[in-house]
Amino acid sequence: MLRPLKEIFPAAAYPDLLVGLSAADDAAVYRLHDDLALVATTDFFTPIVDDAYAYGAIAAANSLSDVYAMGGRPVFALNIVALPNDLPAHISAEIIRGGAEKVREAGAVIAGGHTIQDAEPKYGLAVLGFAHPDRLLTKGGARPGDVLVLTKPLGTGVITTALKRDQADSSDVAAAIASMVRLNREASEAALAVGARGATDITGFGLLGHAQEMAELSRVRFRLFFGAMPWLPGVLRYGEMGAFAGGAGNNRRYFEAHVTFAEALTNTQRMMLWDPQTSGGLLVAVPSQRLDEFRRMATPASWVIGEVFEGEGIEVSLQAV
Repeated sequence: MLRPLKEIFPAAAYPDLLVGLSAADDAAVYRLHDDLALVATTDFFTPIVDDAYAYGAIAAANSLSDVYAMGGRPVFALNIVALPNDLPAHISAEIIRGGAEKVREAGAVIAGGHTIQDAEPKYGLAVLGFAHPDRLLTKGGARPGDVLVLTKPLGTGVITTALKRDQADSSDVAAAIASMVRLNREASEAALAVGARGATDITGFGLLGHAQEMAELSRVRFRLFFGAMPWLPGVLRYGEMGAFAGGAGNNRRYFEAHVTFAEALTNTQRMMLWDPQTSGGLLVAVPSQRLDEFRRMATPASWVIGEVFEGEGIEVSLQAV
């Protein structure tokens, strides 16, 4: 949908737009000075959990994540709110409070926003942050020899789909919420500290969709290890029950031509990797010699799930080879 804009705003005419329409990335980046760039992004969605406060916090963490994925520091945000006219006031307040407290945790501030009436609730943020123009994380920054590290477990799409079908245990939902509300701040700071240049956050295109974008823009090949993937509690069981959102099938149809699976992987295992995520972790291409340093800094946990090679596309094996 954004392709027509490239003709109106040719990249050569805007040299200070460091990241924009020329290559799809997690946020736009505009150079203000030699040592300061502005990072801008926006995101919002309908409720994925029943608790209003948790929904607001998840939506805010998800919006902030795109700034972290670029190596930026959020500075302020604007609310994007659409609410039904008959929604009780205390529920609306809890959604907005959940988002506000998450922004405060990030060290940023909500400076305003816009609210409209809509039949279905929608909430998110427009976020502005700062970064150094020479120390950005981008989807095109992975290099052969890097190690691929994921900083949150997978499966939020499966869990929330199981929740909608009344199939999910409350403890599994709680674990998914705890993961989704966690900021990617430490992971982003760790990536910058060890000199990483390639990263993205895992959201609606699922692990494989976002990994493919990263491999394509970096002009490299990714090898991923299914046996090394971290999963939220209950996810594999719900996957066997078929609790996949429609977006998983869309992701598979759009990206599968670029992915080669080990024959031993079942259809369910493959679908798990197409699962759309909400407020997922960062996928970081870490220089191999600084992996231990990154893992010490990227609290509370991180998982080595693959490697970067020369070539193109993605291969998924059962285990590391």
